Amino acid sequence: MTMELRELRYFLAVYETGSVTAAARRCFISQPSISAALAALERELETILFVRHRKGVAATAAADALYGRARRLVDDALSLKALFEPPPLARMTLGLMRSLDIPRALAILKPLAANPDVQLSLVEAHEACDARIVSRAMAGEAEAFVPLWSEAYVVALPPRHELRFKASLALADLEGLRLVARCNCENAAATADLGFRPEVVAVATTEEWAIALVEAGIGATVLPEGVAPADTTAVIRPISDLGLRREVGIAYRQTDAASPAVARILAVLGDGTDERRKRARVGARAA
Repeated sequence: MTMELRELRYFLAVYETGSVTAAARRCFISQPSISAALAALERELETILFVRHRKGVAATAAADALYGRARRLVDDALSLKALFEPPPLARMTLGLMRSLDIPRALAILKPLAANPDVQLSLVEAHEACDARIVSRAMAGEAEAFVPLWSEAYVVALPPRHELRFKASLALADLEGLRLVARCNCENAAATADLGFRPEVVAVATTEEWAIALVEAGIGATVLPEGVAPADTTAVIRPISDLGLRREVGIAYRQTDAASPAVARILAVLGDGTDERRKRARVGARAA
């Protein structure tokens, strides 16, 4: 006997639909192919499985007896095939804050994007996502925060500004400074608490626009050192007595700590991830 699973699949389609035409549509093949498979199956079993009539076909007692076993055989064959199919791609959505140190962020994103088992999507930090790369100041109370890096704030001065000759600046040097404010500055309130009272002459909606205004001589801007471009004509100077740094890390909902997506994201952080996660949980409980 040379019975094939294909013949059994076509038999099941005819039995369950009660029509060769409907079975052909279900299996995406022609009616003659269905009829030929049924004829071959009937020859192999030496019995009649269906009786044709005007409205379709009627199953015989032999077809009724065959159906249960044929259904199990086909289902078992499909389950066997599924054992060796590659697992579906894991969907992972990562939110990014707008003002990021690009080289550092890419060092995290590249391993995720290169993983053949992961389908990575990037969205803005305020959109729905599995985890976010944000500053600690942006992390919510219900989120755990795993630190990645810390960076100082610097001043970007217009190319011909009088303070450009100083190797570093103090807060006193910035008093009355014409400032291009950044919409994405999450520590604006903290700098104000330090007594930093500049004259705001423009508000930039993006980091690129802020630097462009500085290069045009409109004013200076204060920004994280990792955000300052290397190829700018603006003059970048550190602030010696600004006791403020920006801590950037992975923020994720504490209720999602065990999710596969969060685990994959944290896995790319390398050695020390487990310890970072413990510190994040302890910090969240303390808060």
